[in-house]
Amino acid sequence: MILETTREKDRKLGEILRGMGRVMVAFSGGVDSTFVLKRAIQELGSEVIAVIAASETFPSREFDAAVELTEELGVKLLKTEVKELENADFVANNPDRCYHCKTGLYAHLQQLAKENGYPFILDGSNVDDLGDYRPGLKAKNEQGIRSTLQEAGMVKDEIRQLSQELGLRTWNKPSFACLSSRIPYGMKIEKWKIDQLDEGEYFLTQLGLYQVRVRHHDKIARIEVMPDEIHKVIEHRDAIYEKFSKLGFAYVTLDLQGYRTGSMNEVLSKETKDKVKEASV
Repeated sequence: MILETTREKDRKLGEILRGMGRVMVAFSGGVDSTFVLKRAIQELGSEVIAVIAASETFPSREFDAAVELTEELGVKLLKTEVKELENADFVANNPDRCYHCKTGLYAHLQQLAKENGYPFILDGSNVDDLGDYRPGLKAKNEQGIRSTLQEAGMVKDEIRQLSQELGLRTWNKPSFACLSSRIPYGMKIEKWKIDQLDEGEYFLTQLGLYQVRVRHHDKIARIEVMPDEIHKVIEHRDAIYEKFSKLGFAYVTLDLQGYRTGSMNEVLSKETKDKVKEASV
């Protein structure tokens, strides 16, 4: 059952979208951006365009799935490409990595929006995203990207509920973040590491695991899954070890805390996190 407070937030979202008139949606095919895109289509019709960026740090299957979704939704689509690995500040993988990545991406999208006559660019950030360490928020604010889900006060669970009601098949899709977020700060981001992570995570999902992360600690792979699925990893431990050994990992470990968002940020000091949060407001 969807609460009236959630309904009210959805009505507010509709008002915000109608007030914009014409929008470009930065689309990844995830739960949040799919919901934003669908609601934008409902409120603005043909005045909506989705833009999907092919990236070196996102699996090509995610790009293809996002394109397929836009076809299902019947929305105009603009495909583009970003090259994060050409950005030295991103490759260095310092704690502000995400800021440099998002700055390049959003500046590129702003140029596309200007060329195509779209006064607003929307992303899929929700209220829950404000609670984690996210340097990309500063870049978003600097580049003038609108987070309509945050403006409407929506959290992830509400977005999933409303997505299910709308018949969006992404309503229960696992969370996903760029593969560079699996690499510890200070360790250089390189394509071969991204490929290791991509292949390792895909293998785990093919075993039937719902939400997975493979954290890259040089020769060690640290696997995170939902706590209620840890037994599945143990059941398939021989196959997992064999696969990850072939990928180049000498040791394969299972994180007993299970999956949690932003576990690579746990080593950062409160001072570092607070500085970025202050700059993002």
